[in-house]
Amino acid sequence: LDEPLSALDLKLRKEMQTELKRLQRETGITFVFVTHDQEEALTMSDRIGVMAGGHIQQIGAPKDIYTHPVNRFVADFIGETNFLEVTIRDGKAQLPGGLSVPVKCASAKATVTIRPEQLRIVAAGTPETIPATVDHSVYFGTDSHVHLTLADGTAMTVRVPASESANAPASGAAVGLAINPGALQALED
Repeated sequence: LDEPLSALDLKLRKEMQTELKRLQRETGITFVFVTHDQEEALTMSDRIGVMAGGHIQQIGAPKDIYTHPVNRFVADFIGETNFLEVTIRDGKAQLPGGLSVPVKCASAKATVTIRPEQLRIVAAGTPETIPATVDHSVYFGTDSHVHLTLADGTAMTVRVPASESANAPASGAAVGLAINPGALQALED
């Protein structure tokens, strides 16, 4: 199936995703589904192969590819993410603002990825957080994406659920970024 849903509007595309999955289950036929839509790949697949430059970068279950990308290309291609360049000391990534977070990595320097839903915005000065400044927020209905800047100039995005969007800080506000345990993923690059 070579991008069979690409020309459909969002509502019809969602309906057809469900229909194609039903057909696949009922017939038991293996589908090879080609798409450039990362969300579609995650929702439609039992296994995903991410390719770049004609080479396979990673093959795995959607959840594994999303939560444990092997390199920067895969992390950036599948879903939204934040990248930080860090130093690793004693099994901990040294993050901006002095925060140290456990991470599995054998190198002394690494790129780590943190998905926007793995970050929380808390009051500025809260212990065990990264200081940041809010740039702006974009409302998506189900959630809001809050764009921030760290003291070193690194841009970050936090996904805030709609139920908490009313409390989203205003542009220019100083905040702290809390990282959910286990959210940091060191990348091979």
